[in-house]
Amino acid sequence: MLAVILLIWRQQGLTAFFGTTVSSAQVNLNGKTQATTPELGPRHKLNYQQWVDVLKQEANVAAEKPPQHLSILAGDSLSLWFPPNLLPEDKNWLNQGISGETSNGLLQRLNVFDRTQPEVILVMIGINDLIRGVSDEAILDNQRQIINYLRKIHPQAQIVVQSILPHGGEESTWEGRAKLLAIPNSRIRQLNEQLQNITLKKDVKFLDLHPLFADQQGNLRRELTTDGLHLSPQGYLVWRTALQIYGQMDFNPRDKGVGGRV
Repeated sequence: MLAVILLIWRQQGLTAFFGTTVSSAQVNLNGKTQATTPELGPRHKLNYQQWVDVLKQEANVAAEKPPQHLSILAGDSLSLWFPPNLLPEDKNWLNQGISGETSNGLLQRLNVFDRTQPEVILVMIGINDLIRGVSDEAILDNQRQIINYLRKIHPQAQIVVQSILPHGGEESTWEGRAKLLAIPNSRIRQLNEQLQNITLKKDVKFLDLHPLFADQQGNLRRELTTDGLHLSPQGYLVWRTALQIYGQMDFNPRDKGVGGRV
């Protein structure tokens, strides 16, 4: 499955990013078409609570006029920066990502989109916890609580927990490089294995993206990142392709490549 995804990306990726448009829509307060690379604009100047308030307003729009086939991205800057025109088509997307978000922060603000009616909720969270020195046990406990909450409030939705991505190791140029280097990528891999076990016990979906982004040394592949932490356009193309393929498989954790190594 890994080879298939990478082959599709290499053959079609650059065309998809630079040369075509897709039919995916994203819930947008202003009703404006967003550019390929999201521009946060004034959001860069918002404090955390102000940012949460903006996301709440956007979620309220989706709740008051429920779009068909709503999917929610819940997480940190990796989800936040997902280019809208690269998100899988034939869905409406509500992006609930916040830069620098932690698992506890996400847990505390899940109620922001309580009134929405999503078909799928995609969660990716954890790398900022590791950067801040949070223990694996605390991260996993927060993940359990996130799953429990989403299952209770959105019983009809597919809950898809996505693995934590590796970082770029010695080649990282992110401003917090020293903090990244203090986190062995082997720890991230082991944390993902524990997270997968939790999803199996909770009977929710697990999407293991880690093998798609890791090189032979276990680091984030150079061409898929801008600074060793955040993703490049090619990185989002790999993520998009994985979502498309796994979506066709209905995110079934018992299918080959989902809920396990690909």
